[in-house]
Amino acid sequence: MGSSFWFLLGRYFTVLPIGLTHSSILQLKHWERKKCKPNGLPLLHKMHVKIGDTVKVISGRDKGKIGEITEIFKHNSTVIVNEINLKTKHVKSRGEDEPGQIITIEAPVHSSNVMLYSKEQNVASRVGHKILENGKRARYLIKTGEIIDTAENWKNVIKEREKKTKVAAAS
Repeated sequence: MGSSFWFLLGRYFTVLPIGLTHSSILQLKHWERKKCKPNGLPLLHKMHVKIGDTVKVISGRDKGKIGEITEIFKHNSTVIVNEINLKTKHVKSRGEDEPGQIITIEAPVHSSNVMLYSKEQNVASRVGHKILENGKRARYLIKTGEIIDTAENWKNVIKEREKKTKVAAAS
């Protein structure tokens, strides 16, 4: 049985199997440790994008492509964009009845490599924050002035997702 415990080393929080000594902690690679706050909780970065936002990739192999954000990882500031940064993964067979296969997955892209995109005016823009007349804070596109975070926009996003799932279920 693989028992483990959480160990706090400076500002890094690590899962260690029981039986490792303090000297073996120093041999952990930097990607095996998560940067933490003084209270031991993982450090989460603020992001300028949210799930459901339409973004344009501004650097890398997929530069210029447009997609929708499906997942966000705040601990390392990465996002997964629909149909962007596709990688092939070779999956071994798990049993005699299951053959091995090659699948394509969407790999994360750093959030600094994407920019919010306006579908109406076909332009990418930085995001700004302003307070509306009703006192709520909303994000908007600086180039166009288009407000992103409104209740109507979120309702439209949810309706579009439901339509896509119904079409996928029907086919």
